Amino acid sequence: MKQILFAGVIGLFLTLVGTPLLIKLLARKGYGQYIRDDGPREHASKRGTPTMGGIAFILATVVAYFLSKVITTWTTDVTATPTYSGLLVLGLMCGMGLVGFLDDYIKIVKRRSLGLRAKAKMAGQLIVGISFAVLALMFPDARGNTPASTKLSFITDFGWKIGPILFVVWALFMILAMSNGVNLTDGLDGLATGASVLVFGAYTFIGVWQFQESCANSGTLTNPGACYEVRDPLDLAVIASALMGACLGFLWWNTSPAKIFMGDTGSLALGGVLTGLAILSRTELLVAIMGGLFVLITMSVVIQVGSFRLTGKRVFRMAPLQHHFELKGWSEVLVVVRFWIIQGICVIVGLGLFYAGWAAEK
Repeated sequence: MKQILFAGVIGLFLTLVGTPLLIKLLARKGYGQYIRDDGPREHASKRGTPTMGGIAFILATVVAYFLSKVITTWTTDVTATPTYSGLLVLGLMCGMGLVGFLDDYIKIVKRRSLGLRAKAKMAGQLIVGISFAVLALMFPDARGNTPASTKLSFITDFGWKIGPILFVVWALFMILAMSNGVNLTDGLDGLATGASVLVFGAYTFIGVWQFQESCANSGTLTNPGACYEVRDPLDLAVIASALMGACLGFLWWNTSPAKIFMGDTGSLALGGVLTGLAILSRTELLVAIMGGLFVLITMSVVIQVGSFRLTGKRVFRMAPLQHHFELKGWSEVLVVVRFWIIQGICVIVGLGLFYAGWAAEK
């Protein structure tokens, strides 16, 4: 359990200290944010703010994960080693972050406002997503559990097996949907970062709970009928804790008025790693509730586009949803705090359902 604390603290420290160094580096190179002319007028002042800040919490998370294992091994009798589940989730985060980095780099350096071509961006996401999904069905442990399962899951696996091909398609859909959801949410200072802190905190708890109630611990279970068949729940909690700490430290610099933006580098990485945690912890459908703010904002775009194409009318003054409230006169900070509250409620509901599902099996 000390790994979880070490990972969170290290992730927090690294982004608190490292982000201002990244800000200076990006500012020196002139890697500033491009701002759309059709957005809220108040956003014009953000033009030129350093972006690609996702580099900070991606690196901090990776370092925190491995360093927490080294420290745990040194200070306890436990030999902490990386697991396949942990490496897969980190690989998904870094892979999606790389796609986002290329997109940001082209926007800023090549002065092409749309970044990567749509086909190239999709190809990069598909390569990363397919690699993760295929590898996640390999590497069984002593109980035969692979990192991912070909069954659908809510608070645990349920129903029938969908087979490896449909699983890859399902995993790709989740990765693309959540990554784009976080990307759309990242429109106001600190909004996506703060919302992510809440979700990663929830997944830290879920990982710890699944470890304590793992079916492998048959002699110490408090509710044997509701044990969890998850390959490496404790390691998933370590990564979630590292992410929570790293995002919290980044939020110090990303909150209004932001000194740095995460860019697509950060938003695609966060969406990817959140999906990876959900798939490997067997909470695939539950993540839609706990990441409810990302889903809500994505749906606002779908509704806006669908309504305009079908009727020629817009439902919102502007999509994504956060900009609708800005145009209604809400201040940026007011929108962010209230949306954080919505995200907090979603996390509470999700954790409540997670616990209720376990308790109902008694």
